[in-house]
Amino acid sequence: MKAYVYGPNGPTITEVEKPVAKGTQVLVKVHACGLNRADLGMTKGHAHGAAGGVGTVLGMEWAGEVADLGPDARGVKIGDRIMGSGGAAFAEYALADHGRLFRTPSNMNFEEAATLPVALATMHNAVVTVGALQPGQSVLIQGASSGVGLMAMQIAKLKGASLVIGSSTDSTRRNRLKEFGAALAVDSSDPGWVDQVLKATNGEGVDLIVDQISGKVASQNLAATRIKGRIVNVGRLGGTRAEFNFDLHAARRISYIGVTFRTRTIEEIREIFDEVRKDIWGAVEARKLQLPIDRVFAFADIGKAFEHMEANRHLGKIVVTL
Repeated sequence: MKAYVYGPNGPTITEVEKPVAKGTQVLVKVHACGLNRADLGMTKGHAHGAAGGVGTVLGMEWAGEVADLGPDARGVKIGDRIMGSGGAAFAEYALADHGRLFRTPSNMNFEEAATLPVALATMHNAVVTVGALQPGQSVLIQGASSGVGLMAMQIAKLKGASLVIGSSTDSTRRNRLKEFGAALAVDSSDPGWVDQVLKATNGEGVDLIVDQISGKVASQNLAATRIKGRIVNVGRLGGTRAEFNFDLHAARRISYIGVTFRTRTIEEIREIFDEVRKDIWGAVEARKLQLPIDRVFAFADIGKAFEHMEANRHLGKIVVTL
């Protein structure tokens, strides 16, 4: 089968052996894939947890049909339309554990479905489970114009946030954040953004920050969070190291929590997918939670899809079809 593989000279489409479903695995005939920032790093040879390096089939989310089942797989049958996440997604066939799948709603095509698995699982966990957002509370999403960021704002509004703030350093994308629930859009590269957040929250700061940037905004986040507020560190697009104001952290008694799928067990991931299904799946089926597709590329042009992502001018998801 064809797959997008990181080889000795970088990523390329090549022929690899078709995988076989074992245990609780499901074999998926892939129809569409969503691109993610972690994929971009892996196309440059960077590791992502245990994945990466020469010989890696790239990709982490897809939509397609069940082609075969491992002997212990439950909950789906051959022919079911599904979407999910897991490694080696950029290929004609992919494997996933039966617990990290969603059934694709009948009112959704494969391209639309491929935009959702990572965003839904990541941001329901960050905003609701770990972030403990309650109705009437305020939230700031750092890096809000990414696919997962747009989903975070929508989930926050769905769960009753009184104020949603989103950040983007790009003025065009920042101006569109209100379409996805933001009452205020700030530029995190502007030193005045903290003052804007404080003004919008009567000087107190937000109850919750979901941070995909980290780096230089880490201490600024502390200043923008209210006493006994929460910060959930989801991503580190702005850097993995920076100065941190420990005194401000202590003075505001902020809960600072780091999350990643890289060190989660399959049991933990299954639980995250279960929570999405139980808590917000009705909103997915009703199309209240959805992501815009910026551009769609054919699999033969997957390299161009990554060039488009690296240009960093897109809003929403980049999709590749097979």
